[in-house]
Order: sequence, then C-alpha cells, then structure tokens
Amino acid sequence: MDASAYRMVVWTEQDYVTVAAIADRLVTEWLAESQQYPVVHLRDGRNEIAPYATVDRDSDSGRHGAHTRWRLRENPPPSLATWQSTLIIRTDLADPGRTWVQLDVEHRPDSPDVPQIRASKPRLADALLDALEARSGLAEIRARASFIHAGDVPEVIEELRDRERRLPIVVASVPYGIDADQWLERVVDRAFTQLVGRAVLYVLTREAQPAFNKALEHHPVFGGGIRTYMPRVDPAWPADGQRHPIMSRAVVEADPVKAASVLTALPRNQAARTPLPQPLARLHAQRPLPRTLTPDGDEIARLKADHGSLLQLLDEAAEAEAARYKQVRELQHDLADANWLAEEFYAERRAAQAQVRALQLRLQRLGGYEEAYAPVEEDEDLPGSFTEVHARLGQFPTLVFTGDPKVMTGLDDRSKPNWVNVCWEALHALEDFAAASVVGRAKGDFRAWCQDLPPGCHPFPAGKVTMKESDTVWRNLAWRKERMLPVPVEVDPSGTVFMQAHLRIGGGSTISPRLHFYDDTAGTGRVYIGHIGPHLTNTRTS
Repeated sequence: MDASAYRMVVWTEQDYVTVAAIADRLVTEWLAESQQYPVVHLRDGRNEIAPYATVDRDSDSGRHGAHTRWRLRENPPPSLATWQSTLIIRTDLADPGRTWVQLDVEHRPDSPDVPQIRASKPRLADALLDALEARSGLAEIRARASFIHAGDVPEVIEELRDRERRLPIVVASVPYGIDADQWLERVVDRAFTQLVGRAVLYVLTREAQPAFNKALEHHPVFGGGIRTYMPRVDPAWPADGQRHPIMSRAVVEADPVKAASVLTALPRNQAARTPLPQPLARLHAQRPLPRTLTPDGDEIARLKADHGSLLQLLDEAAEAEAARYKQVRELQHDLADANWLAEEFYAERRAAQAQVRALQLRLQRLGGYEEAYAPVEEDEDLPGSFTEVHARLGQFPTLVFTGDPKVMTGLDDRSKPNWVNVCWEALHALEDFAAASVVGRAKGDFRAWCQDLPPGCHPFPAGKVTMKESDTVWRNLAWRKERMLPVPVEVDPSGTVFMQAHLRIGGGSTISPRLHFYDDTAGTGRVYIGHIGPHLTNTRTS
C-alpha cells in the first residue's frame, strides 16, 4: 500500500457476527451522514449509490473463517482519480478468539501525471473505535488519547515491550504548571488528530512521569514533549532510544497542525510497510459483479449493460495493477535504502569501535582504567524531526539558513531512520568549523577540517562532504540554476550564489537529501545554508 493512504488494522475479542452487524450499521450511517449519500440498506454485489459513487459489498463464510467487506469508490469528474475506501471484518479459524478489522482509504490517480493526494483519517475510523473494543497486542485502541496515571505505568510499560504490538504508541507529556485536561484539549487533541487508528494514544500525567521515565531511563518523555514509541521497545538498551523520536513542546505549540503532520508520518509509513496479519493477508481479492438493471426481455440492452459493466471491471483491474506496480517500485527503493543504510551503519560502527578501542588502550597505559570503561551519557536532547531541526537552528550562531523551510520540513513525510541525526551532526560540525574559521583557527575548507578534526570538535565523515560539483553540473544551465541559492546582498549583490559545496545527509533513494552551504567566514563571518532537502538534479537523478 502507498504511504499516502490511511490504514487501520486492529482486532477485537468480540465475536464476528456482532462486529459485522455493528460495522454494517456504521457504514450505512457514515455514507448517509458524513458522505451525504442517500443509503438505507446495502446488498451484496454492486450498489450504485450516486452517479459517480458505488459500494461493493461481499460476504462469505466457510470452514476456514468468514468475512464481510465494503468498498466505496468515488470518481466524480473532473478529478481524474478515484477515492477508494475499504472496510473488512474478518475471522479465521486458524486465529481463534479474534475478529480483525481493516480500514483503508486510498487516492488512486488515473495516470502518473495526476498528483497523489494524502488520505486523511475518515470519520468511520472514530465510529468503529468508539463502538468496538479494539486492540493491538496488549494495548487498547481508542479514538481519543487516554491518561496514564501513576498506577497505570507498569501496564503501559508492558504494552511498550509487547512483541505482538503492531501499532506505535505515542505518549504526550504534560508540562509543569498546566492542567492536564486543558493541555489535552488545547494541544494534544490537535496534534493527535490524524493518528487515530494508526497509533495507541496516551497523555502522561505529571504524577506518573517519575515512575514512567525511571522505567524508561533511555526513552524518557517530559516537559510537554511527545514521543513516538515504535514496536519492540527495549528499555535496557540506550541506543534503542534513537528509534523512538521525540518532539519538543516548542515545536508542538508553535504549530499544532504541522506537528500533527510530522507525528503522523512515521505511523503512516509503518502502517503502509507492515505486512497484514495472516487472516487478512489470506483473504481473496474482491471481484464484484455489477448489477444489470434493464427491462425484462430486452436482450440487446442487457448485453450492452453487461458489456459496459465488464469494461468497468477491466478498468478497475488495470487501476489495481498500476497501484501494485507502484508499490513494488517503492518497496524496491526501500530495499535499496535499507541495504545502503546497513552498509553505512556497519562501516561507521567498525570505525567508531576501532577508535574507541584505541582510546581505551591509551587511557589504560596512562593509568585511567576506570575512565576508559566508564559509561557515557548522552548530554544532548536530539531532535526528532526536520521540523524540530528547523526550529532549533538558532542554536548555531555562526550558521544562517537561507533555504526554503517547507522543502526542509517536507522531508519529515519521507524521512529514513537516521536522516535527522545525520543532519544534526552536520550542523554541529559546520558550526565548529565556522566558529574556528572566523578567528583564523581553521586550515583549509570544511572537508579538510573533517579529515583532520581538532580535539573536542564534532566529527562528520569526510566521505560525505563534496566541495565542488562536477563539470557536467556546471555546464548544465538548468542544474546550475537549481544551485543558485539565496544569500544576503552583503554576500553577493544579486542575492544568490552558486552553492556547490554540499553534505550527504542520506542516500540510496530517489530523495537522497543533501545540505548545500556557502562559506563566507572570510567576509560576513557566517556559513550560509541554502538548501536542506531532496538531492538536486544531476546525472543520477535525471
């Protein structure tokens, strides 16, 4: 499934007959009230509910299980696309005691030229979660965040550690001096609006924070921050904390709508990439038989109607094939990303381990055995998104960001696990270099600085630094124009300079983000960052 879609997959201990009956009622109410379609009852097969809207309903039961499925398709002109919403209620004898619920909303363009629109959470998701006792592993899934009180902490910790949990758990902490109910209504509900059905939602009360953060000393959340805990949390492993991003209170309060978009990105990608549970994965594809409404005895009219119906089914099959083809391509890109990241992580880990061993041996020879093997504490609150990185650029006094904030924060929708951390490391290293250059302590350019790093400065791999673009890029007017990035007129009267120096923030995908900068420490005493975003066009991207 495309990452722009909405997907909710939960289960309940309620029996299949009860759940299917509840779903049937809620679907009819949702179509009539939220979608404004005059629907009273839906039959199996194709239901023409409006000129450009159909509902396909099918159900079946047998010795392997049972299912009921509804599929709404809307393609009013001139949209050149179809909105498809599918609800499945499924029970499987191989998975006794559980009834599965799957709700998908997809935007399917008619051609690659039509831009894909991200699906929002449908009201049907809220209605289902309000009516059912839905779960993901040990955790209950609700349509609104629940409070974690001091007595709830052990139970929530078990939910975080539960290996059967499919959905992320998102925990919002309450700042000191603010009423929890007011914080929930004013900030958290707005930030969580698109997470319903995609995550387990909690608000951590102040009285519960000490016990919660003691149990999760490497994964804490406090001071109004919001943390997303992905499946398979390991509370005892310090490095595991980096898998579970945190958003600061400042970012949440500055723009709750943008915060909601950033918070949704990871659960949305998780839902799209996580394989369906076997009871749902085994379910056959829907093949609705359109109803033929023609006068009795009019054979020619009936054949024409059948012909039109079959053509419509062929169009739907072609649309489904195109969607699967796109999904395969995206999965191939993801596989390339994963392989690239694994190779990079392994190389950097080996280099870091070798350096640590060498430093430990030196300390031992100097008599500092305890210092050599003492645990190292993280002394910095790392950002959890590019939106937060942008909000904290003021921490780097010698760096000036002149690029497009929307391009930079837009990376959050497609970010890979380490991109934010690499960008943060790059900014720290650039700041150290810029500050040293201003006072004449830096020798050479930034790449030379990284190759011969002074003691106490933040490192950045020299292999990720490119100080000059290729001649091919320079000779291509369109590509060169992309790299003419903004600077103050004090730097250049035209307001732009050719920013060819750049840092590799990520790779292995079509995005492969880069940070382009211009060193003017010899002039204005600043380093200007003109672009943090997708790789600009070159021979590999065109």
